[in-house]
Amino acid sequence: MKILVKVKAGARIKDVAKQADGSFVVFVKEPPREGKANEAARTTLAAFLDIPKTAVRLIRGAKSKNKTFEIDN
Repeated sequence: MKILVKVKAGARIKDVAKQADGSFVVFVKEPPREGKANEAARTTLAAFLDIPKTAVRLIRGAKSKNKTFEIDN
């Protein structure tokens, strides 16, 4: 399953908000440098969905705020 995610790096809190269109907004504290925000978003999303981190894979948008993650079922 693929999900669309907008990552807000440098936020004060870690949180996930599901949008009406089915996409997610993930707030992470880490800066958008050297993949730190991507890894934090992956970890935060996995915790929110209550699945292992290894089941969440970034497939598009490594250098963008808008990303596509693939969730293994």
